[in-house]
Amino acid sequence: MASTSASRFDGATGKIKTAASTLYSDNQSLIAEIRKALNMMKEIAVDLERDNQSQKVKELENTVVELLAAHEDCSHFSSAIKSVGDRYQPTGELSCFKKLLEEEIVKLKASSSSAPQKDRITRQFREAIWNVHHAGEPMPGEEQEDIVMTSTQCNLLNITCPLSGKPVTELSEPVRSLACKHVYEKKAVMLYMRSKNPRSQCPVAGCPKLLQAEKLVCDPLLLFEIDEMRTMSNQTARTDVIEDCTELDEEGND
Repeated sequence: MASTSASRFDGATGKIKTAASTLYSDNQSLIAEIRKALNMMKEIAVDLERDNQSQKVKELENTVVELLAAHEDCSHFSSAIKSVGDRYQPTGELSCFKKLLEEEIVKLKASSSSAPQKDRITRQFREAIWNVHHAGEPMPGEEQEDIVMTSTQCNLLNITCPLSGKPVTELSEPVRSLACKHVYEKKAVMLYMRSKNPRSQCPVAGCPKLLQAEKLVCDPLLLFEIDEMRTMSNQTARTDVIEDCTELDEEGND
């Protein structure tokens, strides 16, 4: 009888984890779509600024702030789903998943690192608007270094795989650890784990988190952020070329 109960509990645990994994993946797709919408709104705002429609730009910025709040809520909810699914163990009593999720969300918000991301996205939106008429000039209250720092920032924690050395934008099979959010080449990190042990420490210097194969994922949000980083790199490269050409023209005039 005991073995039957244990088997039933194991089956329930497996089903909960599978359901949580599916919901997590679906939610990451939603988060990626929100990020795409934010980028689109930034492009629209830039066009409006070119047409000197400042009031509409301000209204769009307010909408961006609201959408970022929804983005933050979705991120917390997604992480809570994954966490509850991974740690859930059935008992003899009925489980209240709403309560479990709410408790996990409270914990996540208390230790959240999403605020810097939200501030960064807002800053990039405002910078894009500012650059329409003031390209290369620091925004009021900021230094020149702030322009460089913010415009080159992305939402990925590492820009190269710590194992293969390849830029994240060139990885054939990128995966991200759910524990520490670092990104790796899948083949390289799996080989690293086999050479160490199934629960190896993250190879990024100073990161204390452990790696687990089942917590290395490639979801729509990761692919979007890599593509976003690729676009930013291309834009920076084009800007550098323009600056080089300008310098050559100035030398020629001399």
